[in-house]
Amino acid sequence: MNKAGFIKGFSPPYFIAGGEIELTTDAFQVPSSTNFLSIGGEDARVVAASDVRVIGRLPEGLGEDLEVLLLSNGESSNVISILAGRKIAAELHNVANPAVDPKDDAVIATRSGTRGRQEETSLFRIEPDGYLDALPVEVMNPTGIAFSPDGKMFVSNRAAGEVYMIEAGEMAIPYASGLGVATGLAFDKNGVLFVGDRSGTIYRVPELGVIEEFAKIEPSVAAYHIAFGPDGRLFVSAPGLSSYDAIYAVDRGGAVEMYFRGFGRPQGLAFDRDGNVYVAASHKGNRGIFSIDHESGVAKHLVSGNGIVGLCFDRGGNMIISTGDAVYSLPVGIFGTLLANA
Repeated sequence: MNKAGFIKGFSPPYFIAGGEIELTTDAFQVPSSTNFLSIGGEDARVVAASDVRVIGRLPEGLGEDLEVLLLSNGESSNVISILAGRKIAAELHNVANPAVDPKDDAVIATRSGTRGRQEETSLFRIEPDGYLDALPVEVMNPTGIAFSPDGKMFVSNRAAGEVYMIEAGEMAIPYASGLGVATGLAFDKNGVLFVGDRSGTIYRVPELGVIEEFAKIEPSVAAYHIAFGPDGRLFVSAPGLSSYDAIYAVDRGGAVEMYFRGFGRPQGLAFDRDGNVYVAASHKGNRGIFSIDHESGVAKHLVSGNGIVGLCFDRGGNMIISTGDAVYSLPVGIFGTLLANA
């Protein structure tokens, strides 16, 4: 019998660098050496191994379509293929969701920096051809990014509690202030801006300079991440110190209800067209991005990865994933709603 056994399956379905893959195996004989898991032609770090299960970590710097196999005493298992995110930008500082420019599918990301400190360049466009373009506009601590229904870009400044409209990618025009620790941004279908203040308030900004308290939720230790679902409700994640944090849903009147509980430090979130929500979080010992089925309410591990702070979808069915310092593109074939900015 082949000492490397047979790989029967793997989970979760998708990965980014640093994420963990769990292989289910048959008759694998764990060798005495440590280099027995190959991913994309590279030796992968093994976290745990037995004759029926191997858990390993994806190396950095790999492509999208990766071959995986096990090695044992000079023999090889069958080869399986997995799909991993392609890194499209690095040396950033992302705090919340990225955003996709509806005009041309460029991805907007940030180098937010230490609170109260102005980075030399703080906003970037990742062009569809992969070119990283620094935007010549000064915004201190850019956090949330959202595009209005008419295609204008808005950015929050968590240090000053302000939101700016970015004109032609070059000028930051003050749009609203007095917003506490302004983090997540989202527009409803009528073009009204909503802002998440991590100290406990969701603000409604119906027009330039006008702010209204919309809802109150428990404070967050990191950020309020917000996104509108297809049903018109505003969904909020507010990461805390618990491993049992909630996702909240806020109706049009500002009434708050708990939609899902059980995530550790839930952060960025986005919706697909069917009403399923995707959340960057930890859950049941796994880390990455989880989907919550809109009918059953069951959370499933979709993407494995560490340090994920946000996500969104482009018009090509790619999931755009932000970690604290990088952005990945992952072709999952999922299409987001037009109101998935946060």
